[in-house]
Order: sequence, then C-alpha cells, then structure tokens
Amino acid sequence: MLLPSINNIAEICARKGVQNVIISPGSRSAALTLAFARHRGIKTKVIPDERTAGFVGLGMAQYSGDTVALVCTSGSAAYNLAPAVVEAYFQEIPLIIFTADRPKEWIHQQDGQTIYQNELYGKHVKKSFELPADYTHPDSNWYIERVLNEAINLSQTFPTGPVHVNVPIREPFYPNADEKITYDRNVKLIDRLAAQPVLSTETWHRLQSEFENVSRVLIAVGQMPPNDPLWKVLKEFSEEMGVPVLGDVISNILPDDAFVRHHDVFLKAKNEELLASLQPDLLITLGDSFISKNLKLFIRKHSPTRHWHIKATEQLIDTFQTLTTQIPVEPTYFFQKLLEDLDYQQLVHNDGDDDGRGEYRQAWLHADRLAKRNLTQFLRHETRWNEFALVDKLLENLPGNSVLHLANSMPVRYVNLLGLTQLAEVFANRGTSGIDGCTSTAVGAALTTQKLVFLLTGDVAFFYDRNALWHPHLPQNLRIVLFNNGGGNIFRLIDGPAAQPELEQYFETRHQTTARHTAEDAGLDYFVVGDNTNNDNSANFESIWSVFLAQTGKAKLLEIFTDPIINGEVFEAYRKMK
Repeated sequence: MLLPSINNIAEICARKGVQNVIISPGSRSAALTLAFARHRGIKTKVIPDERTAGFVGLGMAQYSGDTVALVCTSGSAAYNLAPAVVEAYFQEIPLIIFTADRPKEWIHQQDGQTIYQNELYGKHVKKSFELPADYTHPDSNWYIERVLNEAINLSQTFPTGPVHVNVPIREPFYPNADEKITYDRNVKLIDRLAAQPVLSTETWHRLQSEFENVSRVLIAVGQMPPNDPLWKVLKEFSEEMGVPVLGDVISNILPDDAFVRHHDVFLKAKNEELLASLQPDLLITLGDSFISKNLKLFIRKHSPTRHWHIKATEQLIDTFQTLTTQIPVEPTYFFQKLLEDLDYQQLVHNDGDDDGRGEYRQAWLHADRLAKRNLTQFLRHETRWNEFALVDKLLENLPGNSVLHLANSMPVRYVNLLGLTQLAEVFANRGTSGIDGCTSTAVGAALTTQKLVFLLTGDVAFFYDRNALWHPHLPQNLRIVLFNNGGGNIFRLIDGPAAQPELEQYFETRHQTTARHTAEDAGLDYFVVGDNTNNDNSANFESIWSVFLAQTGKAKLLEIFTDPIINGEVFEAYRKMK
C-alpha cells in the first residue's frame, strides 16, 4: 500500500504551480512516478535517459520561468541529472529534483543501486533536503509538507535555481492492482511573498553624483531572458543621456540601431587609438555571462574608474576585474529611477546638455555600423561554401517571433558576431557552456511554446546528445539545423590547438557520422545540403529552407555539410579583416 505522504508530494507540487514533471523510469521511484502520473493537475513526460531528461526539464523551465520537477530512481541515475542541475544552478533556472533512494541503513551493504545521495549535487543546488524513510509519526508528515513548501518556494525565490529533495522509500514500491491513489486536499501550503529591494534616497544621491561627474558611461548587458520593459527604458536612457548600450546576442538585445550589437567584431581590432577612445569612465553591467572574449579583454585593459553591477544577488561577480559597486536591485527599476532623477536635475538647472556623453555614444555607434558593414561585405565576397556565411544566411531568413537556441562551441559565437536582423527569443546554455544538453534543452523549450523553435548546433554537440530525440514527446515545432564538418571545428578556429600536429586526432576528433539514421529513427523529416550530391548547394539550400519551415506535422532536421579546412580559412580571413 502506498503511503499518503508520498502521494501528497504531487498534491503540493500541483497546488504550488509545479505542474510539469519529467520522469525517468525506475522501480525505487515507482511510488513517486505513480503519484505524479495519476494526479490530474500534473503534466508528465517520460524520458528514459536521465541526462536528457534533466536538460529537457531545464529547457522547459528556462523558457517558461516556472519550476519544473525531475524524478528519477536511485543510484547512478541521480548522478546523470548532474550536468543539467549544474547548468540550472549557474543560469539560475528553477528546477526541483526528486531522487528516490534506499533507506540510509542500506548504504554500503552491497545492495543494488545504492550510493550516497544526500547532498549529491553539493554546492550546485540552492539547498538539499532529505525526507524521512518512515511516516508513522505525525511529525514526519508535518516535516515532509514543510520541506516540500520550502523547497518549491526556494526554487522560485530570486535568484531562482535548482533544489534537491532526496526521497528514501521502503518496499513495497507498487500498489495492488485495484488500489486507488488518493490525495489530501488539506495539505499544508505555505506561501512566500516576493519582496522588491529598493535603494535609499542617500544612495540614489551618491549614484547620481557619480554618474554626473563622468562623461563616458558604457552599459553592457550579459545573458538574460527576453525583457521588453527593460530594453524600452535602456533605449530611452541611452538616447536621453548619451550612453551607449551594448549586448551580446544572449542578452536578447533588440535588433535596433540604437544599440551596439557588433562589439565582438570591432573590439578585436589592433587599433589602439580606437580602443582608447572607447574606454569608459563608468561601466554599468547587468545580466549574467558574456560571450564576447574581445569585450572582456578590452575592459580589462582599458579599465573604467568606476564599475557598477546591477543585480539582486549576494554573489560578488567581477567578470571584468573592475568592479567597484554592487547594486542589488532589479535593473528595470534601477534605470527608470535613475533616468527620472537625472531628468529632474536637468529640468531644475535648465540644463539639456549631456555633458559631452553624446559624442562618446556616437563613437560606439559609428564603430558598430562600420563593423556591420565590413562584415557584410566580407561575407558577400566570400564565395566558398562555409559555415560563417551560411549562419548569416540562416539568420536573414529566420522567421520573426521565433525562438532560437544556440549550441555551445561555434554556433553561439557565429551568431554573436553576426547579430539578429529581426526579433527572436534567444537562449543558450551559458551557465557552464557545455555541449552536453544543447539539443535536449531546445526540445524542452519547444514543448513549452507553440512558436517555431530553432536549434543551431554543430556535429559534436548534436551527436553527443542524440538521446534528446529518444522519447515519444518530440514537438512538431522543433527545427534542428546541424552543421556537420566532421569534428570539433572550433579547435581549428582558435589559437593554440590549431597550431598543434595532434589537432585532428586529439582535438577535432574527426568522424564520418551523419544524422540521417538518427532522424529516421526519431521520426523527424530529414533534409541535407552540401553533401556533394548536387552541384549547386546554394540553390538547393534556398529550395529546402521553405519546406523546412513548413508546418507539416513533424519536427525537422536540416544537416548542412561543410569543409572544416575552408571554414578555418574563412574564419582566419575574418580575423585579419580590419
């Protein structure tokens, strides 16, 4: 007979908004599985591979912002969730991980599927909890309900993130054939109200004074989900105060000429006069990680006198090694209030001058326009079939109002250099920047929206995560664009490994695998171009693309073959471009 305390885990989750649960099958977790599967307020998906399951759940939570639950059995199964848990922790994505376990007395007794699971994920979760293995005392049920409330609340408290709940379960695991699962509608529910941190009047006066005493202010935005109100106020702030605003593509920066989007291109220049002219006095950063290494190197070399970082977190993050002030508030509130205060001071003093900041902004915008023009001309004059130009073509033809997932390695770097020409929601696993779950994460996003979800990926990342397609839940709106150059081409494009004689064997790890059979096994529509079966790759690509976009009831995969040597030559020519 299954115990009500286990069933009520599902009840509390459903009542507190955790309504999507990814389940990997197992016996020790059977009670959890059945409790979630039979609950009318829960949507479950069964994904056999725990690593895939973790990233699918992550993709769902990443897109929706809602907590998603993961359920797995005991032993190494729980460890296979770790890559997704780590990514969720550093990207601040809300997950709650339920790992079934044997009771503690059976650890190290040579019983199957038994490992040390309490605090399994170490520092990579916001908190770990362990439920009792016995439920006979009323305090046990009170404790379980209290822990579930705390765990779910914590996953949703800013900064959001993963929380682990280890669930020791004794046999029997399965109910009798005629046994019904019941849920207690009177379970204990504890809400945690959100609080908005604000700054004191004295602090605002200090920040306003620092801002007004400098003439070169730069705002740089790292990774964050789409946030239209923020970009609206940033545009107004930029134009009124003469402050350049730049963002990597994963900041979801708007495709607007008011913003700097090609800094990764022009900051690679060796033009010291240009770089010195762009040095800020005050740097204001917000968001999470930055892709652009050129931006990091530029700021570290041409350091600002002051550096504010806007984020409501206790972590001291100093990516550019220049941080002087942490401002732990929400960015939209911060820039709205600062703009209002500065506008008021200009009105009081009848001063419409931006103290010369406008010229500094124009210098950044001019460099941005020039970089965009030079990059466009470079790619148009490059007639060889190559990845860089193909990614540019894909971005030009990307439908508006779509979702774009970028696999790590070269896809995210190419797109960051090129920028988007139209509005799309952009996501990438840049918490730890691994390749291990890029496809699974995109699948999770596609399960959460009706929009077309595109994944741009390389062959190593795709084949490493093939189990992302090994389950019955593949959504029709998924579009995978796979660049297959027969290995890890990034090692040919970066300094260091490209100069080594062991490049192909130990770094690129050359292969001859194609995605055709993977697509067929998964039931995807499969398209291919660049495989030397036709003489006009460009024309073939144009004809395939419109069919690839069509809503025909199946997920689709487009495999594009390119030559790694040509890719390397083109990218090296770009790097030498002035």
